Amino acid sequence: QVQLGESGGGLVQPGGSLRLSCAASGNIFSINTMAWYRQAPGKQRELVADITRGRSTNYADSVKGRFTISRDNAKNTVYLQMNSLKPEDTAVYTCYAEVIRRTDMTNMRDYWGQGTQVTVSS
Repeated sequence: QVQLGESGGGLVQPGGSLRLSCAASGNIFSINTMAWYRQAPGKQRELVADITRGRSTNYADSVKGRFTISRDNAKNTVYLQMNSLKPEDTAVYTCYAEVIRRTDMTNMRDYWGQGTQVTVSS
């Protein structure tokens, strides 16, 4: 009983910026890794960035220097700041969380958001 609620997607011109947010709620004790993935039509889903609970980060080569992932552990929320956006960044962006639930603290479970559309176009 964990839900990930995403927000912040939309239409932006090349060179513009967007900030995505994803808040986890429900039966949560702790969240380990959180991440953002994206998938464009006809293409494979790819990892954009991830962040551990200790805030160690990892980025896809295509977004390094332009995107920043961050998190607020107290709010169970992960963010993706996207700057200098390019048309090739157009995709559905989906957040991911590795969750330890209060009712089953011996296992971690994977949860996915519903996805939010990011379109970069003139």
